[in-house]
Amino acid sequence: MNYLVAVLPDRIQAETAYSALEKAGLPTSQVNILGDGYLSADEFGLIDPDKQARQQSNRLLWSLVTFGFVAGYAFNHFTEVEIFPQFARFGNEFLAGILGGIGGALGASLIGRGVGLTVSSGDALPYRNRLNAGKYLIAVTGNEDLISEATRILRQFEPENIQGYTDYSQKSKLVGKK
Repeated sequence: MNYLVAVLPDRIQAETAYSALEKAGLPTSQVNILGDGYLSADEFGLIDPDKQARQQSNRLLWSLVTFGFVAGYAFNHFTEVEIFPQFARFGNEFLAGILGGIGGALGASLIGRGVGLTVSSGDALPYRNRLNAGKYLIAVTGNEDLISEATRILRQFEPENIQGYTDYSQKSKLVGKK
């Protein structure tokens, strides 16, 4: 699947560009306008980077909490460090495991969330930011010939940005499955 996304500064230009694509014979089912009064980023299927970051953080959380608990318990078992002398040996080991699990949870929340926000969003975040700034997007999906024709037509409107994408996996980071 191929995608073409053009960023236009206002609604009038977006509607004019859409009409030009329609007059050129491009199927309207493969051309979308995103922006105020049209499809939102979520309705179109642009990945929400915050949602992706939460999912990644949650996946990382369970594995790091478990690892932290086991590592804390094992470290205390082998070093025989007494965290609280009044606790029995098992109590100190268990407390060390709890502290290791807490460390794992902190690491998962900081690293999983930060990396998820910066890495897994692809180009969706800049497009979302442009939509939030009041700009409009024209998104065209289709084969290479359709994308080439749409590119030629959209260039006439001098978009702020025009970018083509090819998704071989059918699971694009730009758009979700429709």
